[in-house]
Amino acid sequence: MPRIEPLTDDQATGQAAELFGAITQKVGKVPNLYRTLGQAPSVLAGLLQLGEALDGGSLSAPVKEQIALRVANRNGCDYCESAHTAIGKMVGLSEDQTISARQGNAEDAKTQASLALVDAILEREGFVTDDQLHAAQEAGISGAEVLEITGQVIKNFFTNFVNHIAQTEVDFPVIKELQEV
Repeated sequence: MPRIEPLTDDQATGQAAELFGAITQKVGKVPNLYRTLGQAPSVLAGLLQLGEALDGGSLSAPVKEQIALRVANRNGCDYCESAHTAIGKMVGLSEDQTISARQGNAEDAKTQASLALVDAILEREGFVTDDQLHAAQEAGISGAEVLEITGQVIKNFFTNFVNHIAQTEVDFPVIKELQEV
């Protein structure tokens, strides 16, 4: 049971109602995470704006989803693991690729280096070592991409924590928990 109730369409007014309308037009529904954030429309608007800004970067949709899956797995966010598994499949990831991303693995070297950088950012709370940054750069990750990866980590970290606090009900196909690796 959610600890912060998601808003229904009838309960959403003003900015929340406007944002719900825009979300529905874009994705066909308002996921429970956004319904929960509708309680604080300025926070929902900020998250959506950050997402739109990051969408203007150079990272591909599959890579962004792989990052989201890794962050969600590391943070134990069932909601986001389920949501980004579904979204990842919509942008071309296979079931195996979504599972691998959750485990911190990818098929190509550059995406693998991106996920290793995600792990370094999370493990070291942003204080990545020179060696960790150099490894990312050696794999072809530019300075701009390092910043975009960092932005993706922060965006997903935020949504993971909102879901932990609110205990958001998963409204995507629920994924199976991974065995310890």
